[in-house]
Amino acid sequence: MYEFHISRHARNKYKFDQSIFQTDGNVIISNFHAARLFSSQINQERDLITFPEKAAHASEIYAIGLIDEVFHQLFKLYREKLGGKNLFDEAYQFLVKKMSTQEINQVIELFLSTFPPSDVFQKKITPANYIATLKKNKQYELIMEEIILLWVENQNPALENYLELFPETLLTHESAYPEFIKNINEFFRQQLPFGPQELSIIDMLLAPARAVPNSISGQLEYIRVRWGSMLGDLIYRLISAMDFLQEEEKMVFAGPGPAHIPSYNQIWDLDAENFSPDQEWMPSLVLIAKNAFVWLDQLTKKYGFVIDRLDLVPNEELDLLSQRGFTGLWLIGLWERSEASATIKKLCGNPDAIASAYSLASYQIADQLGGDGAYGNLKQRAFERGIRLASDMVPNHMGIDSDWVHEHPDWFINLDYSPFPAYSFNGPDLSSSQNIEIKIEDHYYDRSDAAVVFQYRQKNSGETKYIYHGNDGTTMPWNDTAQLNYLLPTVREAVYQTILSVARKFSIIRFDAAMTLAKKHYQRLWFPEPGSGGAIPSRSEFGLSKAQFDQIMPTEFWRDVVDRLAVDAPDTLLLAEAFWLMESYFVRTLGMHRVYNSAFMNMLRNEDNANYRELIKNTLEFDPQILKRFVNFMNNPDEKTAVEQFGKGDKYFGICTMMTTLPGLPMFGHGQIEGYAEKYGMEFKKAYWDEKIDENLVQRHEKQIVPILHRRSIFSEVENFNFYDFLNDDQSVNEDVFAYSNFAKGQASLVVYHNKYAETSGRVNFACKLGNNQTTDNSTSSILQLFNAMRLDQNADFIIYKDIITGLEFICAKNDLLNDGFHFHLHAYQTHVMVDFRSLKDDEWGSYRHLMEYLHGNGVPDIEDALKELLLKPVHQPLREIFNRGYFDFLLKNLPEKNNPKLKPDILEEALQKCEALAAGIFKMTGKLNQKDILLIKTNKMLKYGLSFPVIEQLFPNPFSQKYENVIQYFQTTLNSKESNWISLLMYVFLAEIGSYSTDENSALQTQSMFSEWRFSKIIYELGQQYGYSTGEQQELATLVYVLLGLNNWLIDYKIHGYEKWLRNLVSKQEVQQYLLVNRFKGTVWFNEENFENLVFWLVMIETVAMAANPQTTNTTFVEEVMLLNQIAQKLRVAMQASEFKLENLIVPQNKIGN
Repeated sequence: MYEFHISRHARNKYKFDQSIFQTDGNVIISNFHAARLFSSQINQERDLITFPEKAAHASEIYAIGLIDEVFHQLFKLYREKLGGKNLFDEAYQFLVKKMSTQEINQVIELFLSTFPPSDVFQKKITPANYIATLKKNKQYELIMEEIILLWVENQNPALENYLELFPETLLTHESAYPEFIKNINEFFRQQLPFGPQELSIIDMLLAPARAVPNSISGQLEYIRVRWGSMLGDLIYRLISAMDFLQEEEKMVFAGPGPAHIPSYNQIWDLDAENFSPDQEWMPSLVLIAKNAFVWLDQLTKKYGFVIDRLDLVPNEELDLLSQRGFTGLWLIGLWERSEASATIKKLCGNPDAIASAYSLASYQIADQLGGDGAYGNLKQRAFERGIRLASDMVPNHMGIDSDWVHEHPDWFINLDYSPFPAYSFNGPDLSSSQNIEIKIEDHYYDRSDAAVVFQYRQKNSGETKYIYHGNDGTTMPWNDTAQLNYLLPTVREAVYQTILSVARKFSIIRFDAAMTLAKKHYQRLWFPEPGSGGAIPSRSEFGLSKAQFDQIMPTEFWRDVVDRLAVDAPDTLLLAEAFWLMESYFVRTLGMHRVYNSAFMNMLRNEDNANYRELIKNTLEFDPQILKRFVNFMNNPDEKTAVEQFGKGDKYFGICTMMTTLPGLPMFGHGQIEGYAEKYGMEFKKAYWDEKIDENLVQRHEKQIVPILHRRSIFSEVENFNFYDFLNDDQSVNEDVFAYSNFAKGQASLVVYHNKYAETSGRVNFACKLGNNQTTDNSTSSILQLFNAMRLDQNADFIIYKDIITGLEFICAKNDLLNDGFHFHLHAYQTHVMVDFRSLKDDEWGSYRHLMEYLHGNGVPDIEDALKELLLKPVHQPLREIFNRGYFDFLLKNLPEKNNPKLKPDILEEALQKCEALAAGIFKMTGKLNQKDILLIKTNKMLKYGLSFPVIEQLFPNPFSQKYENVIQYFQTTLNSKESNWISLLMYVFLAEIGSYSTDENSALQTQSMFSEWRFSKIIYELGQQYGYSTGEQQELATLVYVLLGLNNWLIDYKIHGYEKWLRNLVSKQEVQQYLLVNRFKGTVWFNEENFENLVFWLVMIETVAMAANPQTTNTTFVEEVMLLNQIAQKLRVAMQASEFKLENLIVPQNKIGN
């Protein structure tokens, strides 16, 4: 029982209940609750709006009473030390020598009047008579001791806020109190010293305030350290008082602190290793979170019809998730939620809110989402696509109106009284039961306070409990939840059975705030060990020693859960949301499969790179298996979105690449890929912002991240994971660069990322010095080298690899890599992900060496293609000089016109030079060059008449035939209708005769062979890109040119075989069928009308140009041949229409077609 004197004025002002005063007038502060009642009475009278700093704190009131009690204890011990000497009698006699008896009695009487005992306060006795009674009973020294303590308290700066309760002002001004105190000090300084510092008893009492003048808790600590051995049982009360002070200091709800680097030297880290083994599918899991209600609303908008149940999620959406590499879907908010939670949120200003996803009524799939049936449907369809479903389990608490609160209120931590007298519960009844009333504290509604309990009342009996809200001690209590009491075996078993029921539905369970149920923290939060401080207001008074706590809760709840589920539901991945430096403990000792690693997000976002590198190294050195069990993420549902934290640029993608290539479990947030910036509250039923999908961001994910996710299995394990120092060119370690390699399933990988807005150059060669990858020798050679870590072939000549980020392949000499590792020049936030390593020997011609020298460190889409490109350089280089937009545009700008039909001579001269260079390349490739001059002239003539086609009727006139004029005009118009027609014509005339350089027979077939083997289509694609054509248009262009090259001189075949056989042979050609888009549908083979029309046009075009270029062609024969070509074209068009675009109908005899 702690007590101190209270002035008459304060008793009247604050209207204290008389029952708290002893007969001697001292106030009784028997426990924390009494201190709260007392401080509440003070605060009701003080103006805390204008002067909030004047608030009285229950913990400080309690501490003041305790200090007063300690001082009385010290006086008692001092008297005992003096051997029964009547100390205060001697003190009184000393005072009499210095002051008059009247002055002394005046001080004592005024003290008793100012701080009256109960009988004096109630005027049952005068102060003078009360003094006489004390003298008669030989208790006079007690009143002198109280006066001394009054003076000591008034010298203490830390008690300034409470001096109103025990002021010495009246005594000072209206009595000889100052002289009294001066003399009493002089007396005690002449007595034997006391205490460890050998001070006078009064100086000893002043010592705490002199040492720590502005801190009550500091003074208690001073007393504990220096006087603890003298206090007896008071020491335990003092420790409790310190906890109480610490508890109230934490009531500001400051939120979680910064990320910390695990040093793995906590006592729990030293426990025996007890990992849970993974099932086969677990290491490669990639998880994406979706707030269930928000997701369904977004899908409704995306697909254009109502999607409000789980079974209505379109297969296309599940296909998309699978195609992007996701194998786990965490659906947040599936369970039946607390109606009270929704009511609270609406009353607090959000009319659209639903209940929080973490304030649960029961563990049943919500009816609003379609219940178990709809869930089962989604689960089956997702599983068929390789996607397992994940759900939250919230073991710490239930909703305040949950089934368990109604049926088992004693399962929750509760009191029979309100822990804080200022709490009031006058708001609406939140209970769904007619027999039970549930109310949260009134100040939640205006956000002016955050009570730790809610009121639960049985209407029939009137029995009232104050049940604690769920709380992790770092933020405000969760006001729609009720905290479960895990000291009760019944509760622990009920929760396990609930977890088991969840495991039977879901392959993955995420345990929300799992660290709050670890024994260490559950005791700290709810039953704190004396001396440990209080994390949750009012709980320090219910503290237990560790031995007491262990007796009630002998084993870790989570270890029991893990062991039992390993038998009851072995194919379930258990994922713990755990912080507070307990990550390793949760996986290594408690056996969770995965645990949150919030340091990944926080440190990399803040570019705290050195510390995150240290975290990885510490983890690898202590136990690499922990690294494999980290859940890495860039946002958590209650954090800012990834876009807000990391942006959408190179930094985001660099860190996202780390997330997907480090061992562990990558977890993507809702809307992360789409670039959504809105943070979805747990009470959201829809997205409030009208955000559009950022298609560019999605495309970059699909290019850079999705390929990694589909290879996740080569990054996820730790057995062959190695971490490297990036050495700058000056050999210093660059802490801003992350470099690590892995080897799994026969595949090596290397990841390098520069998490800094800066540039750097350096090498990656040796793994960091760790206990698990070096010998006792400290030499460089003892450290694992990159080449060996990646298990590359020592006998190879070259190493080829691919960078997923650029999509390019690279080649390097094995000896360079073996001796020096990889050298990088890294821009700000630049990333490399190197995979597909393969070793090879060079051939007898040194082809790969030539290629490496030619590339000079640059990448190419395909090394083997690049080698072929290098071999084909003699023909590719001159062909690129021809097939480029600059040259083609030049030719087309200089086409002859009707009024000036002559082509400029220099155009043909330049073309001849380009064709000579191509012919030289062909000779280099084949060793043959037949009839070079003749063929060059022929090509030049074809180019001349191809370019002159707009005026061809002037070069071969027939003024007497209007039909001829019309035919020519039709083909001229068609040629000019599309830019690509001219490009096709130019490509054809430049290539038409190249086969004749190496053979005299079937040169068209030889030309096609050269076209294919020498990859001319690649150069056509490049030209198409220069003109801005799509990939499909580029392919169509190359296919057309290839087809036309095979039809060179087709008219000769027509005249030899006749129409029907020629047509059958034509449409039987594979490349022609490809061009005509021949396909089978429902048993019928079809062709494309537009492409057939186009082919007919080109048959006429190439033959017309060939005829014009033939020196034997006369004006008359040209006109006759053109008319024949037109007749054939007409036949083909009639046959096309009659065929109804069915291939077999196209080649029926002409006489059956009819007119």
